[in-house]
Amino acid sequence: MTEEDRLVGWLGRWASGRGPLYLLLAARLRGLIDDGVLAPGSPLPPDRVLARRLAVGRGTVVSAYELLQQEGRLVRRQGSGTRVAEAELPVSRSSGAGTNPLLLHVLDPPDGVTLLTCAAPVEPPPELVEAYQEAATRLPHDIGYHPAGLPEFRRAVARHFTRLGVPTEPGEILATNGGQQAISLLASQFVAPGDTVRVESPTYTGASEILLDAGARIDACDLDELHEWGVLKPRGRSAPVRPALAYTIPTAHNPTGRVMPPPARRRLVAWAEEADVPVIDDAVPAELCFDGERPLPLAAYARGEQVLTVGSLSKLVWGGLRVGWIRAAAPVISRLARRRAIHDLGGDAVGQLAAVILLDRADEVRRARLAVLKRRHDHLLSLLREHLPEWSARPVAGGQTLWVRLPRGDAGAFAQLTARHRVAVPPGTAFDPAGTGYEVMLRLPFVHPEAELTRCVEGLKSAWHDYNGARRRPALPTLVV
Repeated sequence: MTEEDRLVGWLGRWASGRGPLYLLLAARLRGLIDDGVLAPGSPLPPDRVLARRLAVGRGTVVSAYELLQQEGRLVRRQGSGTRVAEAELPVSRSSGAGTNPLLLHVLDPPDGVTLLTCAAPVEPPPELVEAYQEAATRLPHDIGYHPAGLPEFRRAVARHFTRLGVPTEPGEILATNGGQQAISLLASQFVAPGDTVRVESPTYTGASEILLDAGARIDACDLDELHEWGVLKPRGRSAPVRPALAYTIPTAHNPTGRVMPPPARRRLVAWAEEADVPVIDDAVPAELCFDGERPLPLAAYARGEQVLTVGSLSKLVWGGLRVGWIRAAAPVISRLARRRAIHDLGGDAVGQLAAVILLDRADEVRRARLAVLKRRHDHLLSLLREHLPEWSARPVAGGQTLWVRLPRGDAGAFAQLTARHRVAVPPGTAFDPAGTGYEVMLRLPFVHPEAELTRCVEGLKSAWHDYNGARRRPALPTLVV
């Protein structure tokens, strides 16, 4: 039996489900890879060969392979064919978390390792404790099921947007369990399997996971071009497909810390309105601009209903405060509330009441948080310049992470080595939706206390020494008998 015969047998009745054939084929191949049936490094048949064996068009196989390449499960190179990607991290077979280092470490955190994979406040501030104590005295006198959010919460978020220069009514606000659920709800509303979504690259890897899980085909767009011109143009494609959705982080961008200037914001919104493409403005990190001045959200430039703003308190206050929101046109909010009610009758009422208190004290909370972040940002930069001067890291305008360039090598391979030195870091490829760029980049958050950041940089320095030693070590001569 040939390898092709064996694969066709493993695929079984892959086409018996509902939906586009390429998604059904990709789902079956994904299962074979995740279950270890197709081992890392295993070659897959050429597009035309597998298409002939399965009696489908070549485009079905090409699309399935490309989708799995975006997820990091396959590697496709001209001249060497298609292979199962080498496993960089242990994947929980039942998690569906792909190769996202953030989700893998949340699901199965390694013992004794400092996780520089997650960029969220690690210490709950005293303002949060005070807000919960006061919230306990404001509990509603009903069952507490409010799929769209407690009325007090929706009013507070509407006031928050109005203060930012975007007049907003409570009916334009939906409460969510954090920003991640907000993005997931929007993807389920606007994206069908096979739809194209435009996403800047690099970008927040959690959003990419959601879109891929929804069956989207991701068009990766250049971040520099977006910030300079406000253009979400796919890389290397002369005739782009009209997207069903676009996703961007214009303020305190994750992972680069950049802030999109107003002219680019205006052009981006104008494109969205002209093309009638809904755009997600992920404003979760937007409060974290180090100069203290938050730029106008994309919604401030919009005349229509194309801008969908996502926010939460997970970056400003604490990662464990799972309270977020969506700002959109009232009809969109109504549809999203019905969709959310199917899975979740209502969010955490006490958490929403605490968020009301925190939003009304937002300026005070922001000043305290920015003072801590700026101090840790400067400390981490100073450590890198002293201990790892070959690395390139620039100060950022906001956010919680540095986007660091290695002088040589592969960040993915280096990230495997850092775990042995008790530090887990995500390589730059994890932030490219196509999974093929930023091989020499690392994202380093500065959310930890200064003493812990110092220990982490010591571990990174030791790992870098070992990595360079391994790269310089000559290969053993081949014994010829």
